[in-house]
Amino acid sequence: MFNGAVPSFGTDAASLLIVGLAPGLKGANQTGRPFTGDYAGDLLYATLLKYGFASGEYQARSDDGLKLKNAMITNAVRCVPPQNKPIGEEIKTCRTFLKNRIVQLPNLKLMIVLGRIAHESVIATLGGKQKDFKFSHGGLHDLPSGHQMLDSYHCSRYNTNTGRLTTEMFEDVFDTAKSLLSN
Repeated sequence: MFNGAVPSFGTDAASLLIVGLAPGLKGANQTGRPFTGDYAGDLLYATLLKYGFASGEYQARSDDGLKLKNAMITNAVRCVPPQNKPIGEEIKTCRTFLKNRIVQLPNLKLMIVLGRIAHESVIATLGGKQKDFKFSHGGLHDLPSGHQMLDSYHCSRYNTNTGRLTTEMFEDVFDTAKSLLSN
């Protein structure tokens, strides 16, 4: 079991940063790679492969040889939170790490944020006002930092099982991302 602060996964040359909520208890917490070993990773990595942001084969293990292309994945909260739900203090504490991750990506243009907490964390991290950036699936925001942020419902099993997020809806976000990054 990995059981620690899960590092980001991808290339420092990335123009796309995907920001999740926190490492999954039975996924990244055990494998040491974001979204690896849980259902959310199955959908995320299949989508990244389909849209050319990854190469190789995703096998839900950190040693599967999967590589990200022009992309990086990180989380708003770096460690598995108690009861698998972060509280305000944990989110606030991890903002320093998120800010460092963002500023260390010199080619970063676009962030896809997975869920409201990731959305709010990015806004707070970059000094924006929440009231100016309302979360909505597929919503695109021009941030004060010069980056763009694209909202998506989180690709969790709960959201997909309830129909809140379908594969098509998730792929629509990546269609938009691919288009924005090709301009």
